[in-house]
Amino acid sequence: MTPFDFTVDATCGAARAARFATPHGVVHSPAFMAVGTLATVKALDPDDLHAMDAQMILANAYHLHLRPGDELVRELGGLHEFMHWPGPLLTDSGGFQVFSLATLRTIDEDGVEFRSHIDGSTRRFTPESVMRIERNLGADVIMQFDHVIPGQSDATSARDASERSIRWLARCQTAFERLAIDDPIVGQSEQALFPIVQGGIHGDLRREAAAAIRDMGDWKGFGIGGLSVGEAKADMYRILEDVDAVLPTNRPRYLMGVGFPEDLVEGVRRGVDMFDCVAPTRMGRNGTVFTHDGRLNIKRSEFRSDRRPLDSTCDCSACSRFSRAYIRHLFLADEILGLRLLSLHNVHFLVMLMRAARHALLAGSFDRWSAEWLQQYHSRTAPASV
Repeated sequence: MTPFDFTVDATCGAARAARFATPHGVVHSPAFMAVGTLATVKALDPDDLHAMDAQMILANAYHLHLRPGDELVRELGGLHEFMHWPGPLLTDSGGFQVFSLATLRTIDEDGVEFRSHIDGSTRRFTPESVMRIERNLGADVIMQFDHVIPGQSDATSARDASERSIRWLARCQTAFERLAIDDPIVGQSEQALFPIVQGGIHGDLRREAAAAIRDMGDWKGFGIGGLSVGEAKADMYRILEDVDAVLPTNRPRYLMGVGFPEDLVEGVRRGVDMFDCVAPTRMGRNGTVFTHDGRLNIKRSEFRSDRRPLDSTCDCSACSRFSRAYIRHLFLADEILGLRLLSLHNVHFLVMLMRAARHALLAGSFDRWSAEWLQQYHSRTAPASV
């Protein structure tokens, strides 16, 4: 396979098992990408990610631009060398982070002016500047700069943001193509620019955006943004169905910022190939555990003397060595190992969940597997009170 080829190996309705080739390796999808916002997946070493067979990870242009600086990362050999990750990498443009600053940013047609959350300094992102930042970082896949809005935004606001995102995409595309010619980077591999479909929870806007973006170029893949940002899950699933009907089936789809287990399975059912989210490490640091029969909070008193692993179906190094009782003790004692073990388990759980979905697709049993998995996951009764 040559870089950015996408080969579908099996389908079941909209769901598919596929292979997405990048300059740093092939991603076998469906796949969950662990989030390494600041060039590190919190609490985990790259060797941990290799051991669980994580295929592709994500870093964030906004955060790395502010610290340590994208030009420094470039000087030090790009993200792959900087963070010692030889596999595929994707960088988010920072659109979500910039628009999350609320009172600290000002939007106009040219871009966004904002104040750094680190030192308060004034910065400006435009489609052109973001393309240069992401080129400096050197990931395999880079995302356009887009206008992100809250999940329950009205149709007028959603249309404004979606149409601005499309106009910015055209500028990103021009800048991306110019930089590829005018700004060669020694040792840097080819990059792919993914557009992002916006439109809030409004199906007509999503379909219009997907069609407009589809017709703007021969994209190597597509992002679906602005979901899991406050809307109801039913709305998210409905929008995925709307987008599935319009986007090409011969390119990967990346659902941005979605990482709860049930949403991954429902997303695969609706044609999504790649996912990312900070949830597994963030929730792990707060004591929340993903299991095959629902979430649990390891700090609850019911686990004080529980000899079982976090999840009896999981073969991660936390589940294969330690009991719930021990990990609960680590949390109550404020021991760092507890945060690390739950972060490792939760990321491993999602990586393995997507691998199981792929195996089911290849075996022709995805409909049955997904229905049974979701039924089991939602079957957990309420835990005993603390």
